[in-house]
Amino acid sequence: MSTVHLPILPAARPALLATVPRQVVAVAVGSAALAISAQLQVPMWPVPITAQTLVVLLLGFVLGPKLAMATVLAYLGEGAMGLPVFAGLTGGAATLAGPTGGYLWGFVLAAGTTGALAQRGWHRSAPMVAAAMVLGNLVIYALGAGYLTTWLHFMAAETLAWGDALKAAWTGGVYPFLIGDAVKIALAMAALPALSRRTD
Repeated sequence: MSTVHLPILPAARPALLATVPRQVVAVAVGSAALAISAQLQVPMWPVPITAQTLVVLLLGFVLGPKLAMATVLAYLGEGAMGLPVFAGLTGGAATLAGPTGGYLWGFVLAAGTTGALAQRGWHRSAPMVAAAMVLGNLVIYALGAGYLTTWLHFMAAETLAWGDALKAAWTGGVYPFLIGDAVKIALAMAALPALSRRTD
């Protein structure tokens, strides 16, 4: 099978966004994209479906691990300060400790994961890009569902047993997202070449 080369990224272009002004602009644009994508949502409880994972996975490939993580942290900082950047135009530090908090913090590690894998050559073919994005998504699921399980166990009106909390986290925080996240990964892969050219 022939290799599909994608014109992406730090591994292929080490000078990408090398200057501080360009990095500042990248963080500003990336955090704004996260804020906008948070509003593209299907309301659900305890975790709404949003377009944010698409943006998070792209950030790692386009910006590299360090700058992508800095961008997500900037976004979380904006929300913690009360700016209405979280889903439903909400803000405040309480969101980071609420049922969706694990997913939000998971965005940081997911962006770093995809960026690190890209630097190690996973940007060189479509199957490797897809695998990197799946792994990034798994990081979000792991932190998000793990924290949600803990939150449900301790915060439910009648404290849930760990098994029941884990089941609720799966049915409310993982299972409904599987098909949508597969579609978002496909969209992210399609968008990567164009985004890469724009960051030259």
